[in-house]
Amino acid sequence: MAIERVTYKIGNEELVLETGKIGKQANGCVYAQFAGSAIVATVCCASEVKEGLDFVPVTVEYNEKYYAAGKIPGGFIKREGRPKDKEILVSRLIDRPMRPLFEPSFGREIQIVPTCVSSDGVNPPDILAVIAASAAVSISDIPFHGPVAACRVAYLNGEYIINPTFKQIDEADLEIVVAGTADGFTMVEGGANEATEEVMLGALEKAQGFITDMCHLQEELVKKAGKEKLPLAPLNVELENKDALIAEATPLLEKACFQDGKMNRGKAISAVKKQLVEAHAEQFADEIQKKLFDQCFDDIQYNLLRKSILDKGVRIDGRKTDEIRPITCEVNVLPRPHGSALFTRGETQSLAVTTLGTVMDAQVYDDIDGERTENFILHYNFPPYSVGETGRLTTGRREIGHGNLARRSLAPMIPSVAEFPYTVRVVSEIMESNGSSSQASTCGGCLSLLAAGVPMKKMVAGIAMGLITEPEGDNPYGRYQILSDILGEEDHLGDMDFKVAGTKDGITGFQMDIKIAGVTTEIMKKALAQAKEGRLHILSIMEKCIDKPQPISPFAPKILSMKIDTDKIGALIGPGGKTIKALCAQYGVKIDTAEDGTVSIYGSTGKAAEEAKAAVHAIVDDPEVGTIYNGTVKRIMEFGAFVEILPGKEGLCHISKLSRARVEKVTDVLKEGQQIPVKLLEVDKMGRLNLSYIDAIEEQAKKN
Repeated sequence: MAIERVTYKIGNEELVLETGKIGKQANGCVYAQFAGSAIVATVCCASEVKEGLDFVPVTVEYNEKYYAAGKIPGGFIKREGRPKDKEILVSRLIDRPMRPLFEPSFGREIQIVPTCVSSDGVNPPDILAVIAASAAVSISDIPFHGPVAACRVAYLNGEYIINPTFKQIDEADLEIVVAGTADGFTMVEGGANEATEEVMLGALEKAQGFITDMCHLQEELVKKAGKEKLPLAPLNVELENKDALIAEATPLLEKACFQDGKMNRGKAISAVKKQLVEAHAEQFADEIQKKLFDQCFDDIQYNLLRKSILDKGVRIDGRKTDEIRPITCEVNVLPRPHGSALFTRGETQSLAVTTLGTVMDAQVYDDIDGERTENFILHYNFPPYSVGETGRLTTGRREIGHGNLARRSLAPMIPSVAEFPYTVRVVSEIMESNGSSSQASTCGGCLSLLAAGVPMKKMVAGIAMGLITEPEGDNPYGRYQILSDILGEEDHLGDMDFKVAGTKDGITGFQMDIKIAGVTTEIMKKALAQAKEGRLHILSIMEKCIDKPQPISPFAPKILSMKIDTDKIGALIGPGGKTIKALCAQYGVKIDTAEDGTVSIYGSTGKAAEEAKAAVHAIVDDPEVGTIYNGTVKRIMEFGAFVEILPGKEGLCHISKLSRARVEKVTDVLKEGQQIPVKLLEVDKMGRLNLSYIDAIEEQAKKN
């Protein structure tokens, strides 16, 4: 097999797509390289056809090898294990734009495996993985209506940057990943620091040019190395009495589909289906006929929903296209957690719980991009009872993807560790679901953060938008309606799922999946404007519930920070850590020191943390004349007592400074080991400390 390659110049580097050298037993294999990052993407399909499939059995398994970055996996086990969250998120990034372009009638299981085999730590490999995966399928013998490509755009210093480096992403005001075909984009996701709708639209337009070029590059490779496509396996059987069945089912479904409430609708639709199946039991005894009827039954619902929206502007729950479902918000719904909130929008409900921890609780990531920590964590759980079903309680790709979107939406408004020295974890438990539980998690998460006392910069809310289109002549968007706050049925039967989150002043997180060829800039502009109206409406309701941080829970750890001179760090730590360990044991706290002299004290109670902070001050601060210290009597002499006022720092309290009356013996007033207040009167030329017990007593008495 000949080695074929195509190249594309980006800046000073070339993006290379090559096939024919490695992975030759796969249906398709492409090696992609840009600068120091490289991906090997393979695709294989099953040899047997399964007839009558109504879905495409595609799996995408993106994986990163530690050797790609010249690293050995950390921990006891040195082999790469279960997929990390990042790998799952990239797998979703590849899957979502490609899945709609496979033919269900192909009838074979398909597996796409992009592997990152080289990483320079400068250029993110995920965009390269999307392009490589699409190229591998395009040159293979698997039918595919591609190619697709992806592009990352950053908005930095007023300019758009195509495929930015890791450093540029960190500094950018907006980071957006766009995927699509040469004709239009079909998937968008990203985050921003309150970007405007205009900036986001500009990023989308900028991305499309690169995506189109990447699709043409893949087509060039297909011309050189593409295989003849395998045949499809469409069913040659048609549904008997189709027109009669549609005529019989339509009026029944017209009534059932517009019942109030998800569960009522579901029961009514199931009852209609059961009625029809029983009435035509002889025909549906044939499994293929039953499958064809199931598809026809779904198509009737699809057409009824879309016709109602396009012709009447009425949705299945009776709302107008821009109407938001009723919203209720509650905070502090749980007695013990640090912060909790219950956010309910229609039949979608999130119980969001915030926990405050110390820096030791931060999430540590160790992957090919390098080790890093994250002080804001958000986990999303979607238990089966949220939709009235039974099933296993697992964390799948959906949970990780939805949690990442909610975390990304809230993260720009979370204070820095310097401003709020806690690790913050939010968990969103979905208690009910009928449309956009990820955005309910964003709203509920914001409320629970404020309830926990997190000083968020601004409040954040999210909304899911939908789209219903109908072609007119040559115009694929002849008629369309944009829907605010979509239901689960509208997501399933609609053309777009566009989630937008942000503050009053701009967008912080977004994700869009499109089931049609693409959308126009005009539609996107209207969708963003309608999403903003909905977001502001939701924020106004949330603000009535809570609009500022509450006091931190007494059950939360107390964290205090202070700065000391860097040359005093050694004195605080002590030989072999003896001093700092003794402080931790004495006060029941954890003390962490940084190279810049920042000392963080973590106590289970405020009292313990404050006492430990005073002890740290005592160690690192120089004795100050006029200050009253709580000292310990170390030695008693005839002329006075030596009192330790700071660790390792003693002074003399002369017998004449024990009382205004004459004292015969020091032991008449003091004993060794006794703790007493003393006032530092002076530090003499020899550096000796002169103390007074009676002055300290009298001064304290005046204050009291």
